[in-house]
Amino acid sequence: MVRKRGSLILCGAFLFVACNGLLLLFLWGRTPIGRFGEGGGAEPGGREEWGVAKLKGGGTNLAGEVIRLAEEVESELETQKELLKQIQSHRSLWKKKKEMGKRQTGGGKLENKKEEHKPLPQLSAVPPKDDSENKDQSQVENTPELIITAVQDPKVDTKLDTEIKELTVYTKLEVTVISPQVVIPILVIACDRVTVKRSLDKLIQYRPSAELYPIIVSQDCGHAETAQVIGSYGSQVTHISQPDLSDIRVRPEHRKFKGYYKIARHYRWALNQVFNTLSHSTVVIVEDDLEVAPDFFEYFRALHPILTSDPTLWCVSAWNDNGREGLVDPGKADLLYRTDFFPGLGWMLLKDIWAELEPKWPTAFWDDWMRHPEQRKERSCIRPEISRTMTFGRKGVSLGQFFDQYLRYIKLNTDFVPFTKQDLSYLMKENFDVNFVKQVYSAPLIKVEELQQQGGLMRTGPYRVQYSSRDNFKVLARNLGVMDDLKSGVPRAGYRGVVSFLSRGRRVFLTPPEGWTKYDVSWS
Repeated sequence: MVRKRGSLILCGAFLFVACNGLLLLFLWGRTPIGRFGEGGGAEPGGREEWGVAKLKGGGTNLAGEVIRLAEEVESELETQKELLKQIQSHRSLWKKKKEMGKRQTGGGKLENKKEEHKPLPQLSAVPPKDDSENKDQSQVENTPELIITAVQDPKVDTKLDTEIKELTVYTKLEVTVISPQVVIPILVIACDRVTVKRSLDKLIQYRPSAELYPIIVSQDCGHAETAQVIGSYGSQVTHISQPDLSDIRVRPEHRKFKGYYKIARHYRWALNQVFNTLSHSTVVIVEDDLEVAPDFFEYFRALHPILTSDPTLWCVSAWNDNGREGLVDPGKADLLYRTDFFPGLGWMLLKDIWAELEPKWPTAFWDDWMRHPEQRKERSCIRPEISRTMTFGRKGVSLGQFFDQYLRYIKLNTDFVPFTKQDLSYLMKENFDVNFVKQVYSAPLIKVEELQQQGGLMRTGPYRVQYSSRDNFKVLARNLGVMDDLKSGVPRAGYRGVVSFLSRGRRVFLTPPEGWTKYDVSWS
């Protein structure tokens, strides 16, 4: 009986130990609740890593393993945090780091995960507006807008093979600097022509933006009728009036030129208003008898960066002095040149050039003064093959000089050319000179009589006609129908002494001998 009871006790003890052992094994192999997974479960594959794997080697410390892996994850997150800090200041370091394919950590490894880029919201870093009335407009124009976008790079998007935690690392910053468009005001010089309406109508018709191209009409003379016409445009234009209407004392022999003195005074005042009072960084100047082409604004917008970046340029003009019908190629509306002759008649000027010219601004004949070597300083302008302005004003201080013979026949461009979509770097001096000289002096040298003979030349050109002196140039220019006057030795529309035009449908270069180096100022 005692033996039987002892056996029962021993069996009960065995069953108790066995049940507790099974319970221990069950609890040990159970999936952790609320750890590393969604809804209290483990990540896919977690049972294998946290259950069976922990039994290998017998009795691995579960708490210790969890702490170790958590520390590794925390360490990795700190590493990524430091990486994000380094991206902004060490882009080169980032380039090396983003090439990392795999990174080992603990018992697992990091794999590349191919996913689409996941852009974060853009952060626009725009300086706060300054409402100060005296704020320099050029500072507003040149303040860039910075757009910073954080993008998930697929090469660095990582996930632990151990399935402990997914690490998504945004380690690519896309920084885009959006250059603001420069405000290019149009300064209309007006006096007593009520026909300024024709000029303003075209400017407003073709103007793509009132904000980017404010029209400033500066009026001299105090002519009430003209002021009424200008005022009828309301807020579409800004009307300013030259306050000094006093008479100008001139030498007796210059009395008939008094109008030129008033114009020079008006230009000086108006340009000071644009640059110093209104604080613009650039301006396009037109007069009240000019009509503009459909791509007038496009032309100046595209050439503004060329003007500001090439120190050998000092203006951009919309005018071709030899732009008469028959002298220009109607199929080359996009053709542009450099010219050593200051053309005027719709031209762009920068503030720094005005700061250079204003202290010595002349009392009269300002345009011819601009053509003196002391002002030009071997700088050039850009001019088109086909003019972007046309004058309709026979009445003026010049009393119609050149108008009936030349100006009224200037061809105005009618085709819109998308200059802002073109690469205009060929106009930079280092690019233009090499190609221009090669093109000009590789053309066959012929005599003017050969051009004038019907059927004498088989090719369409280009051809070269050479002059050797001032008088020789004038004779050839008259025979070929181009303007024959020179200012400080520079022919109208000329570059490096070369005048380019069409004659009987053929491209012709009227040139000095090869090896030209400088202008002879006595040729005036």
